[in-house]
Amino acid sequence: MQTLLWGIAEKAKRLPQHRFGNLYRLLNEELLKDSWPYVRKDAALGVDQVSAAAYEQNLDENIHQLVERLKAKRYRARLVRRHYIPKGEGKMRPLGILVVEDKLLQIAVTRILTAIYEVDFLPCSYGYRPQVGVKDAVKQLTIKLQFGRYNWIVEADVKSYFDSLSHQKLLGMLAERIDDRAFLQLIGKWLKAGILEEGKVLQPEAGTPQGGNVSAILANLYLHYVLDQWFEQVFKQSCKGPAFLIRYADDWVSAFEFRADAERFYAMQGERLREYALELAAAKTRVMRFSSWMPQDNESFEFLGFEFRWGRDRQGKPYLKRRTSRKKYRRSLQRFTEWCKQTRQLKNRARFAMLNRKLSGYYNHYGLPGNYESLNDFFHQSKRILFKWLNRRSQKRSYTWDGFGEVLDCYKVPHPRITDRKRARTPGKMIADAFDGSEYV
Repeated sequence: MQTLLWGIAEKAKRLPQHRFGNLYRLLNEELLKDSWPYVRKDAALGVDQVSAAAYEQNLDENIHQLVERLKAKRYRARLVRRHYIPKGEGKMRPLGILVVEDKLLQIAVTRILTAIYEVDFLPCSYGYRPQVGVKDAVKQLTIKLQFGRYNWIVEADVKSYFDSLSHQKLLGMLAERIDDRAFLQLIGKWLKAGILEEGKVLQPEAGTPQGGNVSAILANLYLHYVLDQWFEQVFKQSCKGPAFLIRYADDWVSAFEFRADAERFYAMQGERLREYALELAAAKTRVMRFSSWMPQDNESFEFLGFEFRWGRDRQGKPYLKRRTSRKKYRRSLQRFTEWCKQTRQLKNRARFAMLNRKLSGYYNHYGLPGNYESLNDFFHQSKRILFKWLNRRSQKRSYTWDGFGEVLDCYKVPHPRITDRKRARTPGKMIADAFDGSEYV
């Protein structure tokens, strides 16, 4: 199957105008079995309350029955269970939880779509793509601002992006590369699948469930046509000076040499998005002066959990400083505190195994050069919080600081470290998780 997907990717690269047909027939037992390892086995249960472990007990037969329903056009998308998780600042983020069978089928479709569209996506796009991610976007943004002639920044975010995608326009975009009605109808079924929320079934008129396996690439594809291509092929050509855009999912930053170009883009991007049923989040969208020749202004902006600010090196030359954003830092500590409260009665082996995974996930996400001080602050604050709550398990104090330090050494709790690595971009591979493993990043 990897060879087949690679062949699709190579053809997509060789023939940019080619429309792929007969994709629906690729959804066979071989592809679905090959996609099973990508299904998260510890994920929340869908509306049928069937776990991945239960589905796997009779995996071959379950996949056979699913393929038979696909061939007979009797497949129906199941309801999506809506669940809310904290987003920060008192807000909640809606997630769509699918049944295991729909997850498996969506993963298979995602692999096909990735093979086709990975070669089409522009270098400015970093979200929901194989082998690139948050750190790659942050590094590229740093390099361009540090060494380029850019004085003005436009930062933007889309309001309720996953809930606003136009089904009609999205399917039209897919049809530019896909000439297979059955395959497009299958995606349409997922877009229109009912949402179960508090015992009521809602019929969505727009959007795609955030958390759905195919939703990530569909959302990325939508902004590829709406924003990326328009910026590179139309707007950028009309700028008086250099300009660039870096986007991760529905969050992007663009930079310009001249103020006029920045203000014109600020106005035109809103008009462009409204043509496709999208709206900018006013609180997260602005134009600002951000010049290496005026670092004394102390202006800063945030992107993907990092704060960017100009400073001076020892020779007095301007350089771009980056650290964990204060909002993300505080939120991470709040979540860590809640975790300590909930797990203080666990045995040490289980508790510290979870702690090590959490800290490693945090370092993987924020471990960029220049950010060691923030990592170290987080590590020491986490130690203080854990020490406090472990000593509150009873009236008798459990640890002294010396004894607590010995326990940390015994369980090899990881210290802060820079984790930056260069990764190659390989088309056709399965899309990885959007973030590293930390639950509180």
